[in-house]
Amino acid sequence: MKIKQFKDAPLAHYSYAIISNGEMALVDPSRNPMQYYKFAEENNAKIVAVFETHPHADFVSSHLQISEQTGAKIYVSKLLGADYTHTSFDDGDTLKMGDITFKAINTPGHSPDSITIVAEQGGNTALFTGDTLFIGNVGRPDLRENAGNMKAKRVELAKDMYNTIQTKFNELPDGALVYPAHGAGSLCGKNMSDAASSTLGNERQGNWAFKDQTEEEFVEEILKDQPFIPSYFGFNVDINKTGAVNDKNAKAEVKLNLLVEDVEEDVTVVDVRDGDAYKAGHLPNAINIMARAEGDKYETWLGAIIEPKEAFYLVVSSVEDIEDILERTAKIGYEKQLKGIVTLADSVSEKSEDLDVKDFGAHPDKYTIVDIRNASEVAEGKIFESAIAIPLNELRDRYKEIPTEHPIVVHCAGGYRSAAGSSILENKFKSTTVYDLSEAIKQFSE
Repeated sequence: MKIKQFKDAPLAHYSYAIISNGEMALVDPSRNPMQYYKFAEENNAKIVAVFETHPHADFVSSHLQISEQTGAKIYVSKLLGADYTHTSFDDGDTLKMGDITFKAINTPGHSPDSITIVAEQGGNTALFTGDTLFIGNVGRPDLRENAGNMKAKRVELAKDMYNTIQTKFNELPDGALVYPAHGAGSLCGKNMSDAASSTLGNERQGNWAFKDQTEEEFVEEILKDQPFIPSYFGFNVDINKTGAVNDKNAKAEVKLNLLVEDVEEDVTVVDVRDGDAYKAGHLPNAINIMARAEGDKYETWLGAIIEPKEAFYLVVSSVEDIEDILERTAKIGYEKQLKGIVTLADSVSEKSEDLDVKDFGAHPDKYTIVDIRNASEVAEGKIFESAIAIPLNELRDRYKEIPTEHPIVVHCAGGYRSAAGSSILENKFKSTTVYDLSEAIKQFSE
């Protein structure tokens, strides 16, 4: 049994290829299937199966495209009610592929239709646990109240997760390898380990969810301090239930305009350039969601700030960036909302002022400070006592809570999010100067 783990760092997403005797199965594949096709080619293997552990909320899966292009069968729980051609894979169902036997375990909790895929060969066991069992934690149960065909309540799913952890893995060996769909940094759970895999024995020892506790204690713990839910999560659940269109075809429809001076006033602009380039010149109504490198969580914040089906333009530094930014935008199914991708003329009208950090540090009372960190971060302690706390994902709706008598300084934890936050407020407050504290926040928080 040959297992290959693929990591999509911005979304902290893991997908898998499993090979035996010239055949390959995939688990929870990303939007662009080319990496799996290349791996199959390198190993002279035919893709015959695609397992979806559940309809994902944080990314669009390529399961339907892979099936259409390779003839592979899609295996999902019957509880999902998938709109595409599929084979039900639930408790008691098995699939033989080469020397591997795949089994299904219904493991509700993160979603009512979650399954864990068990792969067994020659006494070795691997578990592909989706968003049910993470390394060091379990999946959050509060994402399906407003999404998908089964709108389960969070308390009901929390109780399902308790039962899943208490009963569903009991017959499996300690040595079984655990391969989750996400790691640290994902919004599909909390307090996950940086480790990419584990063993069931290690999780039984170190994962709080396996500890001896009552259902009430478990439910209280799993529901508290969960991260915010980005706007696009329910949108992606519905896309994955239906099955996404071909990735290449969707991106090919996006228009390109070079050296643009302006766009329609009523259309949002997402500027993915570095913050300094943005401040030097940008379009009106632009939001600076940086996508400089893999470490920038562009996908998450695009889906948290821009609403599903909201039209927007993308601004890039160069045509060389187009393929990458389209790829990243399509991961969350937002490519259809794109009015176009543009590069800017030198004559663009808007500029942002740089903050005098020394003056701010000496006279913070002269400024209105806005803390756009998540509620859980603020709960651990404010950096500036006078700061008004509004999470970045709520800023477009709650900006009227911010007084405008003084210049406004926006900060986050490290400098990435404040570029987006300050640009949002610049658009709202034309008569008040808005500053981005950016990475200078570290001078005040360390």
